[in-house]
Amino acid sequence: MKTLFQTDEAWSGLILRVMLGLVMLPHGAQKLLGWFGGFGFAGTMGFFTEQLHIPATIAFLVIIGESFGSLGLILGFLTRFTAASLSLIMVGAVAMVHWPNGFFMNWSGKQAGEGFEYHLLVIGMSLALLVAGGGKWSVDGAIAKKL
Repeated sequence: MKTLFQTDEAWSGLILRVMLGLVMLPHGAQKLLGWFGGFGFAGTMGFFTEQLHIPATIAFLVIIGESFGSLGLILGFLTRFTAASLSLIMVGAVAMVHWPNGFFMNWSGKQAGEGFEYHLLVIGMSLALLVAGGGKWSVDGAIAKKL
């Protein structure tokens, strides 16, 4: 159990987890709350299950993972678990939606949809956190000291 929470006091873990959490938080808020032009929980569940044919349990976990997982990352709570979850979510997003659109984001509006470069960055940051843990000032570090 202690391994899940164990981390060092590196600044890199703090920077990675807070930045990744801040970037993922609006994506989760779109899916859960309908903020920032999102569809909210019901709309996202409908899109995932009816259009993408994702099982409801997986769709629910994606919404919760992006929403509450991003808050957990900012605090450094369950960093490794959340990092692994976000990696899986992003691999699924690339495989199911973004791969046909190529590598680049759709900055010019000329592609059919968004590419997967953003997803690779999230995967890379998540893998670094999976290996290193939450770093300095993380709840995980405090829990590990207690254990």
